[in-house]
Amino acid sequence: MKHRVLAALVGTAVLATSLSLAAAPAGARPAARLHVQADPVLHGQVAAKGVQAKSVRRSANMTYHGGKIMTTAVSKAIFWGPSWTNSAFVADKITGLDSWYTGQSGSNYAATSNEWTDTVNGGHQVGSTLTHQGHIVDTSTASGGANTSRILNEVAKQVQLGNIVLDASGHSYIPVYTDVKRGSAGYCAWHSSGTINGTTVQFGFFFNLDGDASCDPGDTTTGHSQGLAALANVTAHELSEARSDPASPGAWYDSSGNENGDKCAWTFNVPSVTFSNGTTWKLQGEWSNAAFTARTGYPNSSGQRGCINGA
Repeated sequence: MKHRVLAALVGTAVLATSLSLAAAPAGARPAARLHVQADPVLHGQVAAKGVQAKSVRRSANMTYHGGKIMTTAVSKAIFWGPSWTNSAFVADKITGLDSWYTGQSGSNYAATSNEWTDTVNGGHQVGSTLTHQGHIVDTSTASGGANTSRILNEVAKQVQLGNIVLDASGHSYIPVYTDVKRGSAGYCAWHSSGTINGTTVQFGFFFNLDGDASCDPGDTTTGHSQGLAALANVTAHELSEARSDPASPGAWYDSSGNENGDKCAWTFNVPSVTFSNGTTWKLQGEWSNAAFTARTGYPNSSGQRGCINGA
């Protein structure tokens, strides 16, 4: 949901600050001071089942609010936490998510966000092309999602080490998959944006969703493990929102602050969708103003027929 900030961040000024990162290991780049935005605004939480925003019933189509969109995206995933060296925990998650990002590019599902532009009529358009640059495994202890700065600092650490090179045009999207369980948090994932040395970066946060019924799409058809299926579904939610509403002051959301992923959260029109690389996934739909106006979409949890999934 747009501008839904955790209590720990309320009242915190968003300022540029100079953060000292941990010293690099032997042979790596020398430690440096990176200028990293403090406490970026949190966007687009995927609410766990049963705690979805009640405000979704008060609004229909999304409107444009003057901000940027992502015409393309360059992604590189971070798998953060010591559990990512445990083969039983990893299972099919790392290879599966690399395949997800690669196959999402150019797919009909990616095209569900193509109608969003950086003006009301015309202008630059969200494109369905995404360049995936693989992943990084960081076995240091991961942080939970209650503080956006900690996640942005993890991205900055990888930039400092040379593991990530940010796109100078601000098209980088860095999802951070942790081994931290959700616990009592009422959300499964979120996205945000920040700056590192003056370069804008979009980033996402994802809990470990293994065995988490409240963040599980109930995939029984694709053959993916439950943990991968859960991450794939919330990944679709966050990437679609990052492309259509990446940064303050915001681009596309409705009168209640709901982004395109929020408006169709936990609604599925078909058992699975097929990506450009032939992989299949059970994914929620994404909101389309055009589909709602033409009544060609399928209904969300409030009965508004504006959800599409490219199938």
